[in-house]
Amino acid sequence: MLQNWINTFIFHIKNNKFFTALNVLGLSIGIAGLIFSILYWNDEQSYNDWNPNKDVVFQSLSQVSPTNIWATNVVTFEDYFKTDFKELESYCYLDTWYNKKILRSNNKKGIFKTIDAQKTFFEMFPFHFIKGNSKTALKDKNCIAISKETALNLFGDVNVLGKTITNDDRKLVVTAVYEIPGKSSLAPEAVVNFIAERVPTEKDNWGNFNLALLLKLKNPKDKEKVIAKMESLLYQNRTVRWAKQEGLTVAEWEKKNGDEKIKIFLEPLKDARLHASVDGYAEGKGNYQFLMIMMGLSLLILILSLFNYINLATANAIKRAKEVGVRKIAGASKSNIVMQFIFETLIITTFSILLSLVIVELSLPFYNNFLEKQLNINGASFFYELLLIFIITVIAAGIFPALYISNFETSKVLKGNFERSKSGIWLRNGMLILQFSIASFFIIGSYIVYEQVKFLSLRDLGFKGDQVLEISYRKPNIDFNDPKAVRGLYTRYETLKEEITKIKGVSKVSTGAFSFSGGGTSASTFSYHDESIQGQNMAVDYGMLEMLKIKLTEGRYLDSRISSDSINSVLVNETALKMMKEKNPIGKIVDWNEKKFKIIGVVKNFNLWGPKAEIPPMLFFHLRTVDWLNANVNRIFVKVNPAEIENTLPSLENFWRKNIDADFPFKYDFVDKAYAKNYKEFIDQRNLFSLLNVLVILIALFGLFALASYSVQSRMKEIAIRKTLGAETNVLLKELSKQYILFCLIGFLIALFPAYYLLNKWLEDFVFRIEISAYPFLFGFIALLSLTLIVVLSRTYQATKVDVLKYLKYE
Repeated sequence: MLQNWINTFIFHIKNNKFFTALNVLGLSIGIAGLIFSILYWNDEQSYNDWNPNKDVVFQSLSQVSPTNIWATNVVTFEDYFKTDFKELESYCYLDTWYNKKILRSNNKKGIFKTIDAQKTFFEMFPFHFIKGNSKTALKDKNCIAISKETALNLFGDVNVLGKTITNDDRKLVVTAVYEIPGKSSLAPEAVVNFIAERVPTEKDNWGNFNLALLLKLKNPKDKEKVIAKMESLLYQNRTVRWAKQEGLTVAEWEKKNGDEKIKIFLEPLKDARLHASVDGYAEGKGNYQFLMIMMGLSLLILILSLFNYINLATANAIKRAKEVGVRKIAGASKSNIVMQFIFETLIITTFSILLSLVIVELSLPFYNNFLEKQLNINGASFFYELLLIFIITVIAAGIFPALYISNFETSKVLKGNFERSKSGIWLRNGMLILQFSIASFFIIGSYIVYEQVKFLSLRDLGFKGDQVLEISYRKPNIDFNDPKAVRGLYTRYETLKEEITKIKGVSKVSTGAFSFSGGGTSASTFSYHDESIQGQNMAVDYGMLEMLKIKLTEGRYLDSRISSDSINSVLVNETALKMMKEKNPIGKIVDWNEKKFKIIGVVKNFNLWGPKAEIPPMLFFHLRTVDWLNANVNRIFVKVNPAEIENTLPSLENFWRKNIDADFPFKYDFVDKAYAKNYKEFIDQRNLFSLLNVLVILIALFGLFALASYSVQSRMKEIAIRKTLGAETNVLLKELSKQYILFCLIGFLIALFPAYYLLNKWLEDFVFRIEISAYPFLFGFIALLSLTLIVVLSRTYQATKVDVLKYLKYE
C-alpha cells in the first residue's frame, strides 16, 4: 500500500510540476518566516534563563518625577540595608554601563568591557567559576575577576590566579576566572570593585542618584514591604530633613520645591530584557514591541501559506476525482483515501521544511546583520519547535483537502460530474477573502510605516550636523572627588581645542556634556518662582550651539567676551520656558542646585532622544560654570570643510593618536548620522514590513491563481457553450472575473478596521507623527485590485482561447 501511495504521488508530481512547485515554495516561505521569528524569539527570551536567581533578584528604579524613571539610586540606603531590611538576602551597588578599559598583562593588552560592582555581584549573577570562587572574587579594591576569554587574550591560559593586570595605573590581582553560562543582562569581560572607594564619599548624600542597585530578596512576595521602607527613608531623609534645614514645614517646603514623593519600583531580573521600564542593564533592553510584530506577521504569513496550500490542493483535486472514484470502486475506504492524501501532505511538508531551512541558513547572515545579533540554528528547543510546526502544518494543510477529495461521490465523478457542495465552495472563497484581507493589511501597513519613517527623516531636527564630526573622547584617569582635578579637565580640553583648530580643514571645535547618539548625561531640578522643574543639564562650550545651527527664539548665545557667561548665565529651551510660565524670561533668575542663574536666551527645541521621546526641559550653561559636569564630556565636536575632508580626517586621526589617546581607536561619526541611529529601530520596521509585504502579496497571488484555475477549470463546459453561442472574449472575461473583484473588495473592507486600529496604536508611541489619511487605504485597494485583475484576467484569457470541441464532443 505504501509503495502504491509513493508511486501515485510521484506520478502526480510529474504531471503537476507547476502546482507542486507552488505548494512547496509557498509553504517554505511561510515556514522560513516563522523560523526567523522563532530564532529571534528564543534569543530574546533566553536572557537570564540560566540564572537561578532571576526570580529573587530585583533592580531598584527611582521615579523622580511623573515622566522620569531612573535606573540609578542613592547609596545612602546601604547602612539601612544592613540593619533594617530583614527581607534582603544581599544587595549590590554597581554601574549601569560598561567601562571600556585597557587591561594589560606583561606581554599583551586589550580593551575589555569592565563593570564596577560591590563584592556581592556574583551573588546576583552566579557565573560558572573556572578558577577562584564568588566569595573572594571581589573581596577588595585590588581584585579583578575576568572571563575565560579575557584570560586567554591576556595570558593565553586560564590558570592565572594571583597574576597581575594593570588597569590604567593600578595593579590588580586576578582572583577569579569565570564563564557566563548563557545570555545575560550583564556579561562583563572583567569585574572590579572600585566602588568600595566611591560609596563612602556619598554616605550621607540623599540627592545623588548615581549607581544601579540590585536587591536579592529572601522571598519575592516581600517586594512591596521593601519598596515601602525605601520610599519612607527617602521621604524622611530628603523631604522632612531638607524642610527642617530650611526652617519650613513639610507642606511649605513641598509647595516651594514641588518635590513629589519619589517612588521606587523593583523589577525582577527575569523581566529585565523585554519588560523593563527603563534601559537599566549594560547589555541593553530588548524591543518587545518589535519582537511581537515579527512573531505576529510571521504567523500571518504561515496562515497565508496554509490557505494557499489548501486552495491549490482543492483546485487540483478535480484532476484526481476519477482516481478517487476508481479507488472506491476497487474497494478503498474513505479513511484509506484520507490517509493517502495526508501522507502526500506529509511528504510535501517535509520537503517544504527542508527547503525553508536552506532558505534560513543562506539568509541568516543578512538576518543577523539586520538584528545586530549572532543567531544560529541549533538547540533542542528549536528542533522541538520545528517538530511542532511540522505537525501543525500537516494537520492544517492535510486534513481538509483529504476530506474534501475523499467525499467525491463515485457515481458522479465517473460520469464526469465534479460539482461540489456549496459549503465547500464557500470555505474556499472564504479563505481567499481572508488572504485578500491579510494582503490588504500588509499593503496599507507598509505604506503608513514608510510615510512615518519618511516624515521623521525629513522633519526639521532643530540642528544641522552634516559637516560636524562627533569624536569619542576618553578623559584621563583622575580622582573625580578632587575639585582641582575636575577643573583640570576643561583646561586640558581647551589646549586640545587650540591644537585641533590648527589642522587644515577644521573650521570650528567645541564640546558639550551630551551626545547625539545617546542623549543627555545629567538631569536635576531647578526652580523658578513656585515652579519646580526636572531638567536636563546641557553644559556646553562657547560656540557649540552656533556650530550646530541651533536657533534661539529670543536673547543671545553664550559669549566668551562676557565674563559672567561662565559664572552665572543660563539659556533655557522652549519646553522649560513653557513650564516656567514666563512670557518675558530674559534677565530673570532661576535657582539651580542652590545657585542662582540669569537667563540670557531661549533655545529653540531640538530632540536628542529619538522620535518616541518628549523634548524635556533643558538648561544650557558653560562648562566652567559647573566644574563637575566636565566629567560627563565624552565627545568633541569638530566642524570640517567638506572640500578638504579627505585630508582632514587622516590628519585628525594622526593628531588624536599622538596627543590624545594612543590606545583607543579613533572613533567618530557625523552628527546627523549619529542621531540617525535613534531611528534605526523604525527603519528596520519599515524594511521588515516592505519585505514581508512582497512575500504576502506573492503568496496571496499563489492562492488567487489556484482558485482562479479551479474556477475556470470547473466552468470550461460553460465557457465552451457561451463561445458556441457567440459570446465575445471581453464579455467572458468580465463574467469570470467579477466574483474576484467582489472578493477583493470584501477582503479589503475586512482589513480596514484592524489596519487603522493597529497602525494608529503603533503611531501613538511617536511624539512626532503623521496622521492617518485615506491615501494608504486608497493605495492599498488599487494595488490589490490591480494585482488581482492581472492574475485573474491572464488566467481566464487563456481559458477563452481553448478548443470548444474538446469540451462539447460528448454532449
